[in-house]
Amino acid sequence: MSKAGRLGLVALALVVAVAAFLVLRPGDDEDKVDGAPAAETAEQPTATAPSAKQPPADVPAQTIVLTGHAADGGAADIEVTKGETVRFEVKSDAPDEIHVHGYDIEHEVGPGEPARFSFKADIEGIFEIESHEAEHAGKDALIAKLVVEPS
Repeated sequence: MSKAGRLGLVALALVVAVAAFLVLRPGDDEDKVDGAPAAETAEQPTATAPSAKQPPADVPAQTIVLTGHAADGGAADIEVTKGETVRFEVKSDAPDEIHVHGYDIEHEVGPGEPARFSFKADIEGIFEIESHEAEHAGKDALIAKLVVEPS
């Protein structure tokens, strides 16, 4: 095969890889009910999702309360096994935006408007859950740590 033919095959393979990434990239499934986008552990650009999602009534959500953009009692630990549904709620005395790193999920929270999170734990690892307002103010932004253990 000629050098030009090999280069053409490499270019075609690159085009196919980029197209596959664009089709399957993290964040494409944000409208999925009770699921999270298949994300990598590296951060991707985020979009704010509506905070009206509520976990099913039969499964209680862990509640994290923020005062001045900091978690009352320190950062919470949320532990699940891969494949389980992560469910938690954040209540705050001030407007804020909560971000689950790795899963690239964000919800707005404010007084009287809790942020409810419910998504499938499909990525193993330890992921920070942070307050964007605390981060912008130069404070410790960590409000919880999500630990997803292997199944």
